[in-house]
Amino acid sequence: MRCVIARFPFELTKTGVQDSMSGVKPEEITGESVVIGRRAYPVKQVGQVITRQDRRDFTAREVVLAMTKLGFTCRDLPRSGTPDRGTGSLRDASAVLGAPAA
Repeated sequence: MRCVIARFPFELTKTGVQDSMSGVKPEEITGESVVIGRRAYPVKQVGQVITRQDRRDFTAREVVLAMTKLGFTCRDLPRSGTPDRGTGSLRDASAVLGAPAA
């Protein structure tokens, strides 16, 4: 399949990507990921390996689109529950900073 990543055309195949990533140890996933075989890789790591370009030269979205078209499963970073939000009051802030209660 022909795809464009960082303004360069690439002819990618599913088996070609699998071969390129075999033997590559997955880095810690901090964002989007691609499942290749039984391993999940960070999208930017996959993009760097298959294009041989610096990670700053392409976006994660470009790689996700290409991998999805090839039939790989792409995932977002799992979100943990609801965000921790304080009440925002001055009294709560003072308590956190260790100020005596009024």
